[in-house]
Amino acid sequence: MQHSHLIKPVLDRVYPVASYGKGIYLYDKDGKAYIDGSSGAVTASIGHAVPELINAITEQAKLVSFVYRSQFTTDAAEKLAERLSDLAPGNEKYWSFFVNSGSEATETALKIALQHWQEKGLHRKQKILSRWVSYHGITIGALSMSGHSERRDRFVPLLQDYPNVSAPNCYRCPFHQKFPECGLMCATELDRVIRKVGADHIAAFIAEPIIGAAGAVIVPPPGYYERVREICNYHNILFIADEVMTGIGRTGKMFGMEHWNAEADIITLGKGMSAGYTPIAATLAKDHVLEPILNGSKVVMSGHTYSANPQSAAVSLAVLDYIEKHDLVAASADNGEYLLHQLQPLLERYELIGNIRGKGLMVGVEFVANAFTKIPFDKALNVRDMIVQRAQHYGLLIYPSGAGIDGNAGDAVIIAPPLTIKKEEIDQLVEIFERAVYDIQDELVQQGILNTVS
Repeated sequence: MQHSHLIKPVLDRVYPVASYGKGIYLYDKDGKAYIDGSSGAVTASIGHAVPELINAITEQAKLVSFVYRSQFTTDAAEKLAERLSDLAPGNEKYWSFFVNSGSEATETALKIALQHWQEKGLHRKQKILSRWVSYHGITIGALSMSGHSERRDRFVPLLQDYPNVSAPNCYRCPFHQKFPECGLMCATELDRVIRKVGADHIAAFIAEPIIGAAGAVIVPPPGYYERVREICNYHNILFIADEVMTGIGRTGKMFGMEHWNAEADIITLGKGMSAGYTPIAATLAKDHVLEPILNGSKVVMSGHTYSANPQSAAVSLAVLDYIEKHDLVAASADNGEYLLHQLQPLLERYELIGNIRGKGLMVGVEFVANAFTKIPFDKALNVRDMIVQRAQHYGLLIYPSGAGIDGNAGDAVIIAPPLTIKKEEIDQLVEIFERAVYDIQDELVQQGILNTVS
């Protein structure tokens, strides 16, 4: 085989070569079809090769594909900023800073939060608080905010110790409590941490509305973000909602935070903004966040060559048009309930499945060595990748994820197909997923690693 010069996730692994996509399917060079059961990295939310998107790309390319943000603005970028401000929760207007990836969006949110307080004369507010079992990106600032031990490990000397708060994980409650008797201890812990660190040192608290890659779709309980919002208000701290994975219809709402009666001061978006058709992400800041900068230096100290790229902005507008035209946010809610309903029986059939959870078309499945004690498998077994690879062998793509356990333990996957998926396609997805789970459970039983009741 010819030597590859492309750095892939695993350097010596042989990957199939994608040839083309259509709808919810991807096809390799051998003609094999794969259900895109994870929308890639929870990104391809409207499916592949959508004619309206191809047209939008072509029409913008006929006009202009690149201008430098310090020299020009464009109709596409201006319209996208206005559209996102209108779509975002609440009555206050938002400013948009466009970047290329979710990592850049969260790092820009960090910078805007710090600058907000600097321009108000509160220079001591320099820290960002975040949660363990979280992932906000791979750049150094974004990784500093990430409570993902495995991804932090190699770079710890370069990182800030921003993760300080426990994840709101009811399946594995860090306080060994049950909701609602717990009194939302996972939320009130934020208040204790702020008091310990000192509110006059803290600029913002960042959280994913629903935890993604680090925890396989951990959904906080009712009232959680309402309490977080109260705490941030009391201590004069900004709240950043990392909606890179949850935003733009993925959870059955346009924004994941809309499942709670609470609003963030800053929102980050990515993935679903362009549905994978071009790189773009955004940091949205409310008027009151930008006001001291507007009245002061008038410059947000950040910048990227491709920021506010008109080609990407036009694509994002076309994605939003397509989502609204086909009512895909409502479809995500409806088909998400159907997907969960079809998956739930697997809890009873397979001992290695410990928990199935989700909102909209964003579902997590956690695997355990013992369903009663919730003990995870030995990491060396790599059960998660066994299931991911077996599913891919059968023609289903799913996303490997952390399991929401502190440290590196635990196996889980995310199932997040395009919002355009139909119920009969969901049935096919679940059938293939069960086939993969059946195979791996059988192998683990044969090896004496897993004991089954039946």
